[in-house]
Amino acid sequence: MPLAYPLMPYEPLKLQWKQQRKLPALRMMLLIGLCAFASLVLAQAASPVNASIPPANTASPNELAAQSPALKLSTQVVAPTLDAQPLPSALPMPQAAPNPEQILNALTSPEITPVAQNLWDRMRSGFSMPTLDTALANDKTQWYAKQPDYVARMAQRGGQYLFHIVEELEKRGMPTELALLPFVESAFNPLAVSSAKAAGMWQFMPATGKHFNLKQNVWQDDRRGVVESTRAALDYLQKLHGMFGDWHLALAAYNWGEGSVQRAINKNK
Repeated sequence: MPLAYPLMPYEPLKLQWKQQRKLPALRMMLLIGLCAFASLVLAQAASPVNASIPPANTASPNELAAQSPALKLSTQVVAPTLDAQPLPSALPMPQAAPNPEQILNALTSPEITPVAQNLWDRMRSGFSMPTLDTALANDKTQWYAKQPDYVARMAQRGGQYLFHIVEELEKRGMPTELALLPFVESAFNPLAVSSAKAAGMWQFMPATGKHFNLKQNVWQDDRRGVVESTRAALDYLQKLHGMFGDWHLALAAYNWGEGSVQRAINKNK
């Protein structure tokens, strides 16, 4: 289905996107390419991490004051009224939000902190879908590799939701590659709406959303809610996997419809 939110440079692919019969395969290749690129990036970042915690600052107030003029001034002001109480450690100054280049460097840096690295490693450890080694999948992998700013922007936006999605996938025993599906569906934009009226991060059509108990009325649209839409999307993907017995076919049916996939299977038997 065409998307209201830009996911990739569509100019050279406008004619392909207009051909609805090619859309599910292209989206699936985009997801496969993104998973492959994530694996390559995380493999480079898999060097041992120094998880040691630096020792606490045990310097005396006088030593701290000698290191910092601000603390020295604070000591002079409060000393007459306080009885030898230790000065608090200096609070860190607020930092500006990281730019896309900093995010991508953090993913590939050998000195990455365990907290920042944990979710991506955790996601990668749950990859279980068979790798499709085709020319189209390799082409999409290379496209992502050549667009570091775009991948970093998606990673920054998706960072608000990925932890919840990965946890839900692990609870259900589903492949964690599926956590990257919203990258392709909506670029992790919960407010995305397509021209076909599909809405939300998982791009549910109105009828499909109602079937999976997503409330839609004047006051509420659960398709745009992260928790409820994720629950419905994973329910739907599990249902499709039960029908076809293959996660790649389940992804194709998610975009194209189970009837269309079944007819294609019957035609190629």
